[in-house]
Amino acid sequence: MMRSVLENMPVHGGQVGQVMSRFPQAPRPFIDLSTGISPYEYPLSPVEMSMLTRLPETADEAALLKAAAAAYGVPTEDMIVAGPGTQLLIALLPLVLKAENVFILGPTYSGHEQAWRNAGVNVSIVTDLQSLRAAAGQAGAVCVVCNPNNPDGRCLPVETLLELSKRCAASGGRLIVDEAYADFEHESAAASFPQTGLLVLRSFGKTYGLPGVRLGFLIASNGTADQMRKLIGDWAVSALALSAGRQALSDQDWLGRTKAQLEQDAQRLAKILKRAGLTIKGNTLLFCLVSSDEAASLWAFLCGCGIVTRAFPERPTELRFGLPRDSAGWDRLERALQEWSKHVK
Repeated sequence: MMRSVLENMPVHGGQVGQVMSRFPQAPRPFIDLSTGISPYEYPLSPVEMSMLTRLPETADEAALLKAAAAAYGVPTEDMIVAGPGTQLLIALLPLVLKAENVFILGPTYSGHEQAWRNAGVNVSIVTDLQSLRAAAGQAGAVCVVCNPNNPDGRCLPVETLLELSKRCAASGGRLIVDEAYADFEHESAAASFPQTGLLVLRSFGKTYGLPGVRLGFLIASNGTADQMRKLIGDWAVSALALSAGRQALSDQDWLGRTKAQLEQDAQRLAKILKRAGLTIKGNTLLFCLVSSDEAASLWAFLCGCGIVTRAFPERPTELRFGLPRDSAGWDRLERALQEWSKHVK
């Protein structure tokens, strides 16, 4: 019965209303820990309504790309394409790269596999670095790595990624590195450009707690950025997103302060989960993946407490926890896990 509940889960995190429709007696407000989005939203300047009454200006996009290039360590804005979220850029990559075979280091974020399969491309999931290296040597192959990985936080050194990209390039292929959770890491493949054979995706909403803005970036050289830019067309990013991205990406002080706070929060979350008897499989500063034979029933128990976590029907022993937004959320999560641990002992 519990497995059938998980099989009807939304494809991605979020969609709290859809999930909680099955738990009508759960207390409100619901606490969404299913997305891995920062609980600290960037304090944007007030929006001028006139911004929404005209089409975005070329100068507005140029200012955003300049801020993104500085934030990500990319030598020129020409290598960066802004889009309405990385999900759309992922969906368009098969039209830009036109590969016949794609190899994805998994288990990982399902959006990459879905995009390539929707394009009719052969997709293989490999689960170790040695297999990915072998795949990178195949003629014209595209390899995909999420780094840090979602949902387990696995992180490959940049040197390894550059080695893979060169191996792909030598055989006429490409390496796509999805750095959706890299803003709080010590190093990034984005800072290595120009780099033949490498494409990097960067997300905006997760780091800055503003997923509704819908903003993401593709970084690429050797004309690939131009191909994506032509494909995505004019006015792909809204005036609001252009303004929000420029403000936030230019504020490195805020990013540093937020990282320090998230480090404390991540340690707090790990302690709470361990006290509940859960085994931590991996983490980033924005989420923690645990393993338990009772993960499916724990997911349902927490939903009954008004707390939504991320379950995986294909891996029913795993559960991913994001960070609560406030003290009330932390208190409810800790009480719920304490009650759960009594229940399973």
